[in-house]
Amino acid sequence: MAPQPMTVLAIDRNQSNLTVMKRFLEQHGFGVVTASTLEEVDRVLLSSERIRLALVDIAGFDRGIWDRCERMRDEHIPFLVIYPQQRTALQEESLEHGARGTLAKPLAQRELLGLMQALIGEE
Repeated sequence: MAPQPMTVLAIDRNQSNLTVMKRFLEQHGFGVVTASTLEEVDRVLLSSERIRLALVDIAGFDRGIWDRCERMRDEHIPFLVIYPQQRTALQEESLEHGARGTLAKPLAQRELLGLMQALIGEE
């Protein structure tokens, strides 16, 4: 029996970005659960699904996204914050809320995969 792929939670308000991210992650052997609203994030976090890592694109979310980030931090789910442009204030705020790293769009695939592997390897 083949081992279960590691499950990644992809969070993004933009459904087309979420579809692209899901396809990319699945092509690299990850299982993917997606959420495009704060309520969907809450449902995933309450489910029995074992999330190994989360990718959080904060664009389009209100400040409630930080509550979910803190919850993931408290539940020991490492996460990366993705944001639309290089902004020091967003980097700092992301780290204050428990992010293990940040990435500015457009994403470099190798950098994303490298960060993901490093975080998963820390467990």
